[in-house]
Amino acid sequence: MANSRRKLIFNIYIVFYCSAVIMPQICICSQFTSSPIDQFNKDPKAFPVATNGEIFPWHELRLPTVVIPLHYDLLIHPNLTSLDFVASEKIEVLVRDATQFIILHSKDLEILNASLQSEEDVRYKKPGENLTVLSYPAHQQIALLVPEKLRAHLRYSVAIDFQAKLADGFEGFYKSTYRTLGGETRTIAVTDFEPTEARMAFPCFDEPLFKANFSIKIRRESRHIALSNMPKVKTIELEGGLLEDHFETTVRMSTYLVAYIVCDFTSVSGTASSGVKVSIYASPDKWSQTHYALEASVKLLDFYENYFDIHYPLPKLDLVAIPDFASGAMENWGLITYRETSLLFDPKTSSTSDKLWVTEVIAHELAHQWFGNLVTMEWWNDIWLNEGFATYMELISLNITYPELQFDDSFSNTCFEVIKRDSLNSSHPISNEAKTATQIKEMFDAVSYNKGACILNMLKDFLSEETFRKGIIHYLKKFTYRNAKNDDLWHSLSNNCLEGDSTSGGFCYSDSKKTSNTLAFLRENVELKEMMATWTLQKGIPLVVVKREGRSLRLQQERFLSGVFKEDPEWGTLQERYLWHIPVTYSTSSSQAIHRHILKLKTDTVDLSEKTNWVKFNVDSNGYYIVHYEGQGWDELITLLNQNHTLLRPKDRLGLIHDAFQLVSAGRLTLDKALDLTRYLQHETSIPALLKGLEYLELFYRMVERRNISDVTENLKHYLLQYFKPVIDTQSWLDEGSVWDRMLRSTVLKLACYLNHAPCIQKATELFSQWMESSGKLNIPTDVLTIVYSVGAQTTAGWNYLLEQYELSLSGAEKNKILYALSTSKHQEKLMKLIELGMEGKVIKTQDLATLLFTTARNPKGQQLAWNFVKENWTHLLKKFELGSFPIRMIISGTTSHFSSKDELQEVELFFESLKAQGSHLDIFQIILETISKNIKWLEKNLPTLRKWLLTSI
Repeated sequence: MANSRRKLIFNIYIVFYCSAVIMPQICICSQFTSSPIDQFNKDPKAFPVATNGEIFPWHELRLPTVVIPLHYDLLIHPNLTSLDFVASEKIEVLVRDATQFIILHSKDLEILNASLQSEEDVRYKKPGENLTVLSYPAHQQIALLVPEKLRAHLRYSVAIDFQAKLADGFEGFYKSTYRTLGGETRTIAVTDFEPTEARMAFPCFDEPLFKANFSIKIRRESRHIALSNMPKVKTIELEGGLLEDHFETTVRMSTYLVAYIVCDFTSVSGTASSGVKVSIYASPDKWSQTHYALEASVKLLDFYENYFDIHYPLPKLDLVAIPDFASGAMENWGLITYRETSLLFDPKTSSTSDKLWVTEVIAHELAHQWFGNLVTMEWWNDIWLNEGFATYMELISLNITYPELQFDDSFSNTCFEVIKRDSLNSSHPISNEAKTATQIKEMFDAVSYNKGACILNMLKDFLSEETFRKGIIHYLKKFTYRNAKNDDLWHSLSNNCLEGDSTSGGFCYSDSKKTSNTLAFLRENVELKEMMATWTLQKGIPLVVVKREGRSLRLQQERFLSGVFKEDPEWGTLQERYLWHIPVTYSTSSSQAIHRHILKLKTDTVDLSEKTNWVKFNVDSNGYYIVHYEGQGWDELITLLNQNHTLLRPKDRLGLIHDAFQLVSAGRLTLDKALDLTRYLQHETSIPALLKGLEYLELFYRMVERRNISDVTENLKHYLLQYFKPVIDTQSWLDEGSVWDRMLRSTVLKLACYLNHAPCIQKATELFSQWMESSGKLNIPTDVLTIVYSVGAQTTAGWNYLLEQYELSLSGAEKNKILYALSTSKHQEKLMKLIELGMEGKVIKTQDLATLLFTTARNPKGQQLAWNFVKENWTHLLKKFELGSFPIRMIISGTTSHFSSKDELQEVELFFESLKAQGSHLDIFQIILETISKNIKWLEKNLPTLRKWLLTSI
């Protein structure tokens, strides 16, 4: 009853919305001053040639806006035996300006025929007029030429029949396979359209601004089910035993969010508080792994509906585990698709980090139902409005719904990861120009996701939780079913009152002191749009240099550049025109209060109210900047850590460790000073801080090991095992303790066994032998499973047995652990066999090839093997993955970014030059070259210091 009432209210709202909101918004700003016809008639030679030799009447990558879609009727019939599909569509369009052609996107589709009906034709059931279809594959566009000019302000119906093969890769409408317990291979058909692949499934206006409603029908065999964005309305029986499912018409949305699946999956369902039906789908043999995802999805959906004060607008939400999937997940509205390891949880083989990952991804994709789906960016240059917000909302939602996962302590690493990327000159602004399909794909990177989330977290800390939440609710409600851009968000956050909440001044006032403080900042001429432009429209990360002089703090900001030193000739040029409005925070020895200041100038001075022994900037690491303490600043903090580290907040200690080693890479702090800072870790009570220090030491170990610098390798190994012996020795081999206790166990024991620590090897060997003797039935504690498998993989018998178990396992989490273990073998012929299996795509799925090459390249015995394979098989890799896609970027980065010699740099440069000559160019090429150069420079500058420091420390 409650659900029926909710749907009724929703339908009334949609009718009102369409008449009051959609129609006034339907005029999309034109991209040109004259009409397309005028441009074409004026200079036809400036236009490209279609595949049939005729002039194609459009030459831009973006579609013209004289014709816009209102509604699509789609009928899809995939054949899972012949692996193709036939389809038809009717698109209702509105003509805004007279034109003789309609430009649509279409890629790898065979257009069988196209026709056009006017509103009058439809009313009187007159047949449509046949249209001439021109194709221009370079822009993935088709032109429909009409016999008579289409008249402005009228609606028309375009009908197109088409067919295609189900795609072989991971984009568009593609085939995916899985093996049953009985060994049978079964095929399903699934869509993945973001960012520009809806055009591979049906001709469409494939840009986010062209929102429309979709009515979808799918034909299938009785042994299958069909799923789409909306619930099924009815099923019709056709001749030949086929069934045709009809789905409810969608809300207004962009083409990249359309989704449909034909499969034989089973599901588990539950109901959210608002009455929304939530279902988790997986292949039948994996149904038992769906229950945790259902619990998490219902809980998170309830949270978001309450937090955003906006009901999830669809009657159902399906989450589907897809056997072949290139990324982690895709937020299709009402039908979210996931890689199996991002959705399924097996208590016997999934570790604590696996559980955290599944929860995190579900939280991310559910946040997209509002950020991205309900309100969509105008163009892909602002994809961070989708991805940055969804990543940020992981933090907000998990802190409240799953406090036991302690996700708040993980979020700092989200920022630390992107700082490595953003501190290179080859970085890009969060809001960045993207024109081609390849450029758009490259926008889906750490800068859009992680940096976007980190500047939002910094802004929330500046504005206050209450003000920030009000602002984003205002943003979502104002732009519901519409498109937005950067400035719209800043305006909503600056003027976040909903009707009835505001005073004449335009700001929402409350009793909150934080809100009052925020308004005080705003009265200090802090214009939010101006402030945030410095974070979204320029690349890079600021360095705040602090020097304490009595009761004054002298502050200076500059651009932080990793691998470029102040004495380098290019340093000054790379600093020009960079200036941020930085909301800095700091605490002192005199007070635990958080002090705030806006640093808008290159240099500034802050006066302290009382004398202090030390000052620590960037409280709780909420700010997206690095801090360097000149004079005695670092010495004071190191002394403090050694005397009583608990006087600093745990996240402040974490931030100090991170900043110190980043400053080493920029030549602003000596390595021995940063290493001295880690000496207090013997007494560290915060596991995230302890793990961060260990992470840097392990990074240095692997670097010198790969370069075969034997004396430093041995001394560093000795230091790690000696210094962290108390931590190693206190670890149990059981699944017990808090999330961070278990993460510490996994990390420390994995490193100990990698360093051949005898007790660790002995215990892992014992567990592996017991597991083999039980024919794989023994349940090894999940947090040490990777460690046990990796030690077992070092023998021929163990390696072969693991490969056998890999084929048999129904757990994606276990498969990942086995695959990692297999890639640690010291036998190159085994590593080569693995890579070949990944290329073949049967035993090891192609989706896992990028990860496999990455882990193999991190193995000293496999680094050259993996790199040579990529060079020799580049053409074959591009047949499996699209240029610019995440797997391709991961393969390039994974096999090269760890290089640290001039010979390796030259080799990579030559390879990238050859690719450019073939027409393959990616922004990641420059990132890699800069990263390798940085590695070379780091070793040249710091190896003697590291060698000397170790000799005095062991």
